[in-house]
Amino acid sequence: METRIFGKTGVKITIITMGGCGLGYVDQSEADKAIQLALDYNINMIDVAPSYGNAEVRLNPWIQKYRNKFFLAVKTLKRTKRGAWRQLNQSLENLGTTYFDLYQFHAVSSVDELNQILEKNGAMEAFKEAKESGLIKHIGITVHNDVRLLQKAIEMSDDFDTVLLPVYVAALVNPSPENDYKKILQITQEKNIGVTAIKAISKGRWMKEPIYRTWYEPLDDQKLVEQAVWFTLSQEGVTTYSLPCDVRLWSLVLNAGKRYRKLNDDEQKEIIKMAKQNEFKPLFPE
Repeated sequence: METRIFGKTGVKITIITMGGCGLGYVDQSEADKAIQLALDYNINMIDVAPSYGNAEVRLNPWIQKYRNKFFLAVKTLKRTKRGAWRQLNQSLENLGTTYFDLYQFHAVSSVDELNQILEKNGAMEAFKEAKESGLIKHIGITVHNDVRLLQKAIEMSDDFDTVLLPVYVAALVNPSPENDYKKILQITQEKNIGVTAIKAISKGRWMKEPIYRTWYEPLDDQKLVEQAVWFTLSQEGVTTYSLPCDVRLWSLVLNAGKRYRKLNDDEQKEIIKMAKQNEFKPLFPE
């Protein structure tokens, strides 16, 4: 599996990340099989959050055994200093480790939330203190619904080493400012900020009864998954793509990642054309 430098962290991580969400809603046996599959592909980054069901607990025995092999990224939805400290310590306990390589503000969805994080007694104060004490090594922020918030965050603070955002072909079927990941990727490249992409295999919101645990309808054909994953990983500035929230899809994505090659401009245009023909739709705005 190809590796890339994760921005300011200076760490080489695989172009596919083990997204912990898929592990939170299966039993330990099924989680173990999925984790072993990712390890078979030499995946060396994990991205997990306490809001992902039992994911932290499922990962615990693997972190205990292979801690030094993983770049461990964890997230919190807490926005106050006190709340962030509590959840940080709980996640450390759940995962059975003494530090995180990356701690992230999870799913920031408004300027008000961003202001709360950065104001006095906001969560950023806890993050900085944790970094000074060695509990975390790097600070990140994630946004799902309006990527313009990342530009605002980077303008307001120099403390962000990484960002996580949707980078997917469906966003270009009907472009909008909320989905303009290209502008964010330009900024992150200028500032050497690492980028985790999500939603690469999204076709759009569910328009029928869901058959996967993903909140969007995912591609599940190997050829289409390959096109979508290669498209995301071919966007300049993207470091890695995080596996979807259903372990049944992992083998498709891992196989695509292993076989990845960078697409040229003409090939990317063809994939956008394919997405339009197959009625892909952006996830935001609703």
